[in-house]
Amino acid sequence: MSGSFAPIHVIGGGLAGSEAAWQIARLGVAVVLHEMRPMRQTPAHRSGELAELVCSNSFRADDPLTSAVGILHREMRALDSLILAGADAHKLPAGGALAVDRTEFSNFVTARITTHPLITLVREEISALPPQNWDNVIIATGPLTSPALATCLRHLTGERDLAFFDAIAPIVHRETIDMDQAWFQSRYDKPGPAGSGADYINCPLNKEQYLAFVDGLLAADRSAPHALTEEGGDTPYFNGCLPIEVMAERGRETLRHGPMKPFGLTNPHSGKSKPYAVVQLRQDNALGTLYNMVGFQTRLKHPAQAEIFRTIPGLENASFARFGGIHRNTFLNAPKLLDQSLRLKADKRLRFAGQITGCEGYVESAAIGLAAGLMAAADRKGEVLPQLPPTTALGALLNHITGGHIETTEAGASSFQPMNVNFGLFPPMTEEKPLGRRSRTEKAMNRKAALSQRAEHDLATWLSVDHDDFGSISYIRDKLRSGQTK
Repeated sequence: MSGSFAPIHVIGGGLAGSEAAWQIARLGVAVVLHEMRPMRQTPAHRSGELAELVCSNSFRADDPLTSAVGILHREMRALDSLILAGADAHKLPAGGALAVDRTEFSNFVTARITTHPLITLVREEISALPPQNWDNVIIATGPLTSPALATCLRHLTGERDLAFFDAIAPIVHRETIDMDQAWFQSRYDKPGPAGSGADYINCPLNKEQYLAFVDGLLAADRSAPHALTEEGGDTPYFNGCLPIEVMAERGRETLRHGPMKPFGLTNPHSGKSKPYAVVQLRQDNALGTLYNMVGFQTRLKHPAQAEIFRTIPGLENASFARFGGIHRNTFLNAPKLLDQSLRLKADKRLRFAGQITGCEGYVESAAIGLAAGLMAAADRKGEVLPQLPPTTALGALLNHITGGHIETTEAGASSFQPMNVNFGLFPPMTEEKPLGRRSRTEKAMNRKAALSQRAEHDLATWLSVDHDDFGSISYIRDKLRSGQTK
């Protein structure tokens, strides 16, 4: 392989940008990596090293049989991930999690990038759209994207809201909702777009349960709000979306006339009686495995959310794919704005990677950077990267970002929010073996193991097939066969 191709430009030297640059270079294409630090720091970063970990030093669970992120670890290792190589080289004792020495990890990534003959690191801020002669660009600027660049992207995409504080609602795994208490129904049985008239899961509360729930909200521990500017001030919420506990402060009946209103709903489990209040959950992904708690955006601390929301009938055993919270984010409405190759539909020179695409977490950001790097290199070499199977963790994450999420609410506003990889993003098993009289925990563990085994098989199959339009895959395949990536 040689670096005879015109260079690809990668903007952002975080986890995603570093991973993307590495993938491009190892496939024989020159890359220019643009990083504004240390010339211009962000409020969160402290050094000029690449792939600096600004929050936790954990890459979360490493077991691929029990966690979705563990499957993603395994796949990234198989695909020669720089980020996973750095984590494995500098891991610390952390039980079943993959935790790292953050300084040594960043030093490792920086050294690999700066010594690679096909990578040029340029310390500069890109504060406007890339010039037209940059015909193959990856933007991996993360949630702390330069305000000037974010403004340019907003004008280009026509999206009004790109950077904001938003209170987001929890997401529940569908299989953990007790349908002996809950039921499917839309208000007044009215079908929405692509709906059937039974599009929501409804969890009923009587008056005593509702008042106890409100009391719990008012007394619960909350995360501190963050000001949008250093000067302080009230927290501006996305599209005027108030946290549920703030609504509860406005009166004990406020929620019952807001997101918990029982109007137009009847409970078939109690002789079609009218509940005093209702919690509705809306399908959040195309697979129907994840459901969003409608109107339950919150800044309660995670333990408080788990405790209080499990007092809702039907959610006593709820498993949360994501808790609610408040974020200051810069991210795209990816299902609307990006194609399946992570390219901006409005300007296909520009490909996006990392948290700006709407994924959450270190590993997920790096994984999308890996995929974007492979896609960009394929484009530069005139090849076609075969689509990753959606049954793999990386394929499932890509599918969610680029089209698996249901884009809009009934009101037409985007409901796309950042998310970690989780088992709810994987297509269900088509043929599940009978599990007999086993506990809920045993069944869940067996299901996860089956999804993991299928993902491992399907990635190996993807790597083993000769793809005529993507000759570079032989490099990855040969490394996997020789065991160098294990």
